[in-house]
Amino acid sequence: MSVTGFQNIFKLPELKKRLLYTLALLFVYRIGVHVPTPGIDAVALESFFSQAKGTLLAMFDMFSGGALERLSVFALGIMPYISASIILQLLTVVVPTLERLSKEGEQGRKKITQYTRYGTVILSLIQGFGISIGLEKMVSPGGAPIVLMPGWSFRLLTIITLTSGTAFIMWLGEQITERGIGNGISLIIFAGIVARMPVAVGNSFRLLSTGEMNIFMLLILLIMMIIVVAFIIFMEQGQRRISVQYAKRIVGRKIYGGQNTHLPLKVNTSGVIPPIFASSIIMFPATLASFFEFPIMKAISEAMSPGSFVYELLFVAFIFFFCYFYTAVTYNPDDVAENLKKYGGYIPGIRPGKKTSEYINKVLTRITLGGACYISIVCVLPSVLISKFNVPFYFGGTALLIVIGVSIDTIAQIESHLITRNYEGFLKKGGRIKGRR
Repeated sequence: MSVTGFQNIFKLPELKKRLLYTLALLFVYRIGVHVPTPGIDAVALESFFSQAKGTLLAMFDMFSGGALERLSVFALGIMPYISASIILQLLTVVVPTLERLSKEGEQGRKKITQYTRYGTVILSLIQGFGISIGLEKMVSPGGAPIVLMPGWSFRLLTIITLTSGTAFIMWLGEQITERGIGNGISLIIFAGIVARMPVAVGNSFRLLSTGEMNIFMLLILLIMMIIVVAFIIFMEQGQRRISVQYAKRIVGRKIYGGQNTHLPLKVNTSGVIPPIFASSIIMFPATLASFFEFPIMKAISEAMSPGSFVYELLFVAFIFFFCYFYTAVTYNPDDVAENLKKYGGYIPGIRPGKKTSEYINKVLTRITLGGACYISIVCVLPSVLISKFNVPFYFGGTALLIVIGVSIDTIAQIESHLITRNYEGFLKKGGRIKGRR
């Protein structure tokens, strides 16, 4: 890691401004996490969540950065926005009008973004209503009600407060993406997870001091997390390089082309999107089911809790689906083959055009299978092991994957700003971080 690389950040006014802007908005988000929703008994709520270790609520709280545990104005987090994005992307494939919009360039993307915002508000209203109803039925382990004055006034106030909070987070994420550094939505989730780490570490040492966890188990967890971190970094940088040859072209007295290069295809093309989308899909119905006392709803909630067989099976299935779906949406082999043919490039042994597109698609399908298996192992295996070790927080492979993936992407963007302006990056030559694209 180069010290000069960090110093160069402050030599670029534009980059410095973007970084400070990003940090300022993330700071605003963290302040909002501590602003409580009116009408809640904070002590009873804290007591209730102390018994929610390892449940779906604990996982939801991890993604909200502790906002759900405090039932702050940001309790819904960014998950309604992610759910709305999933719905719009799925509809884009099957609805001709949305498909045409997606191909209309900047104006079409703006229209789809607008529809996503509307969908976010609708989902927030539904989830806010479900949470308000569920809160009225909840009591702390000591029997104290969580809601001080239940009724429609509380429900309406909660719905408006939580929906407004999610809309504000959505705006923060869009502003970070547009004027800051990195993907705003991913950075908000990243900030929430990282903010929970000190509390999680403190709880682990507290259990160690009281004898509820022995030093041997703690060492196993630390070693496991170090191995998982190293494995994630290795796989995130993994590529399948397809050799490309450019034919020589004579223009006037100059000869162009003729060089050998490669077409890099990342093992994990979709990045951290699949586990985030998969978690969002599972959490929405399972969280609503946990708020009702019907036997069938209770059974659904328990079956879809982290660590259960049904939850892990659905989680892996959705990860595989979104790995292939997101890769298909973001990477078009036909366009790549057409561009290669246009500039005189070809893959040795493969005919230009349709055959090249089929070959790229075949390779991409195979490495996406490997990427989906990698993400599934990272997200599921540590979660199962941690639940067996009775760790007092939910910080499994999903959180590690998001933290590391977002960190790599953000550092890659910062490096691209530095290198474009002839400044030294974070890492020395030969060790620079590569982005996902």
